Amino acid sequence: MPFSTHLLSGVSAVIDQYELCLCDIWGVVHNGVAPFAAACDALAKMRAAGITVVLVSNAPRPRSEIAVQLGKLGVPGDAFDAIVTSGDVARDLIAHRAGQPLYHLGPPRDLPLMAGLDAPRVGAAEAHYVLCTGLFDDETETAESYAGQLADFARRGLTLICANPDLVVDRGGRIVPCAGSLAVAYEKLGGEAIYAGKPHAPIYDLAIRIGQDLRGESVAKQRILAIGDAIRTDIAGAAQYGLASLMCVAGIHAEEMTGLSEEALQGWFGRQSHRPGYAMPYLAW
Repeated sequence: MPFSTHLLSGVSAVIDQYELCLCDIWGVVHNGVAPFAAACDALAKMRAAGITVVLVSNAPRPRSEIAVQLGKLGVPGDAFDAIVTSGDVARDLIAHRAGQPLYHLGPPRDLPLMAGLDAPRVGAAEAHYVLCTGLFDDETETAESYAGQLADFARRGLTLICANPDLVVDRGGRIVPCAGSLAVAYEKLGGEAIYAGKPHAPIYDLAIRIGQDLRGESVAKQRILAIGDAIRTDIAGAAQYGLASLMCVAGIHAEEMTGLSEEALQGWFGRQSHRPGYAMPYLAW
């Protein structure tokens, strides 16, 4: 019988198999405007049951910034033990290029990513490499808006560090493009892109190390559950790293999946690059 995704109504049915949970933030814990109460409750109950919860985000900002954002949105502090972001991984990549002038492609809100690093910001023409955290105006622009500039970077052989591998994100019901869409466009032009976050291994290495430090013990891969709402980042990243995954189908793929029968849902999963082990509409206990 072909492998199928186990459809759940609550995570409590399987969570006792795990010791560490790596949970996506945007699309699972909140939608950029308000927290999902059932998800926050489920994470708090995991922690009460002795499971360590590390929130893992492709946000291109340091974890301290995301902690502040979660507080402002009203995500309760008892829903998680720690936060890891692709911004944390990107800072490490920048630190390895200390002193090299960079061009920051992205909005000013992402400037904290470079705070305290030896990373001189220069204009596009003077840059030795590009740090991409997003579009300058993701409400009106698309990757196509940057075609000329990206082509120039590719001609010059500049490496582009993508601090947020997400292609798009759901902002309060609106789908807006992220840095990943620019990195993919850059690679199509022959440019080299390095991705700091999911689905690539460095962010999992860091999240698991932090989780193990908090527990004071190593955790076997089969005892780690990754939760997310995107096939390309959350589910693919978990599969490539050898982790079990749970997909919240009412997140970023909601338009494609709303109203599907169980059979049609299994068919949809079967057509994707990677199939989650579990699925449910929203994260709930």
